[in-house]
Amino acid sequence: MNFTQAITSGFNRYADFTGRASRSEFWFWALFTWLASLVGSVFDVALFGYQFAAVASPISGVVSLALLIPSLAVGARRLHDIDRTGWWQLLGLTGIGFILLLVWWCFRGTPGSNRFGPDPLGSVVH
Repeated sequence: MNFTQAITSGFNRYADFTGRASRSEFWFWALFTWLASLVGSVFDVALFGYQFAAVASPISGVVSLALLIPSLAVGARRLHDIDRTGWWQLLGLTGIGFILLLVWWCFRGTPGSNRFGPDPLGSVVH
């Protein structure tokens, strides 16, 4: 999956926590959210000045809120690809658990179908 396809998939499946997501879909989505946040921050500084933007970032905040649900959905689908439930994302709230999530998000998905659906890459296990 390329960058454009990943962004399209992220928005088309905005709140879809079912199925699986490949590593490329997840990491391209992560890159997109980072870039969107960066652009929002730049607009905050340009429109409101650095001092205000450092305290209250209205544009960046709106961007983050708009991308929160699809980011959680893509993250859950990525965990489904390695045969883990999306609820594991709650580990990210602990801070240190985010490291484990990063490691899991880097793992290759289970080949073939698993309990969450068919392989997003179309691999077939013989």
